[in-house]
Amino acid sequence: MLTSSYRGRFAPSPTGPLHFGSLVCALASYLDARAHGGLWVIRIEDIDSLRDIPGADQEILQTLARFGMVSDEPVLYQSKRSALYEKALGELQQKGLIYGCACSRRDIAAAQQRLGLAAHVYPGTCRSGTHGRPARALRLRVENAIQGFTDRRCGWFAENLERDAGDFIVRRADGLWAYQLAVVVDDAAQGITDVVRGADLLDNTPRQIYVQRMLGLPVPRYLHIALAVDGGGVKLSKQTGAPAVSTEDPAAVLRAAALHLGLGEIGAKTPQAFYAAAQEIWAEKYGL
Repeated sequence: MLTSSYRGRFAPSPTGPLHFGSLVCALASYLDARAHGGLWVIRIEDIDSLRDIPGADQEILQTLARFGMVSDEPVLYQSKRSALYEKALGELQQKGLIYGCACSRRDIAAAQQRLGLAAHVYPGTCRSGTHGRPARALRLRVENAIQGFTDRRCGWFAENLERDAGDFIVRRADGLWAYQLAVVVDDAAQGITDVVRGADLLDNTPRQIYVQRMLGLPVPRYLHIALAVDGGGVKLSKQTGAPAVSTEDPAAVLRAAALHLGLGEIGAKTPQAFYAAAQEIWAEKYGL
């Protein structure tokens, strides 16, 4: 029963079946929503048509349902929301924050090596123009300033956007929308108040808050959970071949996910019994 204005979400990409690491993220966001008496929605982030696998969205939704996690509202698909992203891009262009970038990956790598920059920092090559070269991607101009936030698990985290990230892409060279723009637009449009996701996205958050600021959008609370890793310490992901999570004994898998989240042993034999116990433990550990 809804008892608060809390709105949370789980936003998988349909690039393969749900694996244990993704299930942990889904569970964390679901428990946080339920502990707050709020809504939990699913958003399919299918804007990368080059990586999306036909049918993977339905497989993910069916797997989540086996674990007792069903969206409280109709599932939203990013592939149907291009008009909203276009509108946000136009607002940023009107503010003079968008410019065309002609750099290839090779160009950027060469400039990074020459300037001694980290591999993820754009060197600003096209900030003053493409010098006659055709623009490939669109970038958002950032400030030489600190952008920070207080994460519910990790505490204060901040970056100097220009130094630590550089101007970042909002529309890719292949014409597809970039994650940093789409996720911000959709979180705002869906009224998301709390984002619970993996710690690998912690350093994306200052950029997303910057986009929120530039578009005059509300900033959600954030909670970045510890990543699930394999025996070698590598993050479980579709790119590294993580297997699909087993649905033969949902309660057993949920108990394992709870252990990863630091909730301890939860002796439940069914998903319903698991959630009844886990919500209270979650609230004690992560607060409301």
